Amino acid sequence: QLERDLTSPSIATLMDILEGLGTNLRDFFNEIEEEKIVFVKDDVFVTENEEYKYTLSWLIPNAQKNQMEPILLELEPGGSSKEDNPHEGEEFGYVLSGTISIQIGNEKHKAKKGESFYFKPNANHIVKNIGKTKAKILWVSTPPSF
Repeated sequence: QLERDLTSPSIATLMDILEGLGTNLRDFFNEIEEEKIVFVKDDVFVTENEEYKYTLSWLIPNAQKNQMEPILLELEPGGSSKEDNPHEGEEFGYVLSGTISIQIGNEKHKAKKGESFYFKPNANHIVKNIGKTKAKILWVSTPPSF
């Protein structure tokens, strides 16, 4: 009768069914999903762009839904990010390797391994690898814009 939706189970019957399924009332009715804290290599989504000579790794799945979006941007020599238009929020980056140029509007800034950058993206902006080796940047954008 339960399977054909002709009756509803009593609490005792529901508890027996849930026990058989390996759960309990509290967990069955709990709508709060456990927040994932640690992400592993298999969680990373990677895309490459041959024209711009970069590899972009989204370090946190579905970060576009969050308030910030951390990525790993790897630029081959002569490579660059796509130019981004002005937007609300903030941009932060830490150069893990290589030497880059950050252009914000008409201003250019240079950063190398061990240095970081931070700016409000109120003008068009782009990052370029100006060195002879691959550049790697840990980049965090708010709100998500990649």
